[in-house]
Amino acid sequence: MKYWKKYSKEKLIARIDEALASTIDFQNSKHLGYPVSKLDENVFNTSGAFLKDSPLLKSFISNPNNIGCHTLGKSEPAFKGSQELEKEVIKVLAVDIFKAKENEYDGYIATGGTEANIQALWIYRNLYKKEFNATLDEMVILSSIDTHYSVNKGSNLLSVDNVQIPVDFNTRELITEELDQIVSNLIANGKKYFMVISNMATTMFGSVDNPDVYAEILTKHKVPFKIHVDGAFGGFIYPISNRKSTINFENPNLSSITIDAHKMLQAPYGTGVFLCRKNLIENVLTKEAQYVDGMDLTIVGSRSGANAIAVWMILFSYGYYGWFEKINTLLLRTEWFCNQLDDLGIEYYRNEFMNIVTLKSAYVPEDLAKKFGVVPQTHEGDNHWYKVIMMDHVEIDDLLKFINELKVS
Repeated sequence: MKYWKKYSKEKLIARIDEALASTIDFQNSKHLGYPVSKLDENVFNTSGAFLKDSPLLKSFISNPNNIGCHTLGKSEPAFKGSQELEKEVIKVLAVDIFKAKENEYDGYIATGGTEANIQALWIYRNLYKKEFNATLDEMVILSSIDTHYSVNKGSNLLSVDNVQIPVDFNTRELITEELDQIVSNLIANGKKYFMVISNMATTMFGSVDNPDVYAEILTKHKVPFKIHVDGAFGGFIYPISNRKSTINFENPNLSSITIDAHKMLQAPYGTGVFLCRKNLIENVLTKEAQYVDGMDLTIVGSRSGANAIAVWMILFSYGYYGWFEKINTLLLRTEWFCNQLDDLGIEYYRNEFMNIVTLKSAYVPEDLAKKFGVVPQTHEGDNHWYKVIMMDHVEIDDLLKFINELKVS
């Protein structure tokens, strides 16, 4: 790891204090034109000795705005400090985890995986319009039936059709023959430009698509395509647990990636991440945002600098090896759970590099599922699966209670 280091608590606090010192001080500044201020002291406690060792609380009180994309061009100078920490986060994720070349990536901390997925689709829609003069009815989004519903939102917002690809019921792998036939039919019906959402750990199963399957078929049919990887859940675990993974920027077929810090990384909600190769994000430049000093290249515009600092704190509190140990603890719990299911003859799906185990619903009584808060595949109609996720709060004792009740159910 080149950039992902472990810092002491003292160094973390010092770096954040330094960053906040480079952020506009609304208490003492003479800046008159910003439509923002510090947190309202009439409502929030913004002072006290407790803040000395609470850098994240200080960040929220400072209220920095990380508007823009700080890996590209200028940014609002009033919030320079928090923006610099965000740039460090993006560098760690792009270079150390997803193997991008130095300075060959862009990215920002989004509000979540939904925004990041839609950001990718927005970029590719505009790219096709710009480079090929493509019309909306000539474009199409491909995604598996297990893909997160944010793709349906993106399809609706961007007025681009989304076509779902069937997967094998037990392995959750794309059915290649079906994909090939679907692409052939779409081309026959006038589709020329393809956007792909390939999963790095689906929400329900933790299943991982092979993006090269999409690439091989679309190349065979000689159509332009862009592949975006939705690693909202898997982005902070799969590249760590599967050291041989090729789902990264060394793979020339991949153009962008989503990650969620508010899932595996346990950051505050509102901390997704969007990463892409250079020369792509410019396709969504909002030229009308002329009062912003820099380029507004994101869906939401203003973004929480405090959330960016939270992600920075987590990454550099652990460092790579500390995070590796944490992930392996969760995987050991997952292995233990699967061994218990095997002993009971319960059928389930699990990707060997992930911490999600999805049980066939025939083995799990509905009242037991509700009691333990395991999540069904659907809350309406026929439910075929229930999922259990080994997160930080899910310990062996918790799993054992569930297993013991499964035995007598």
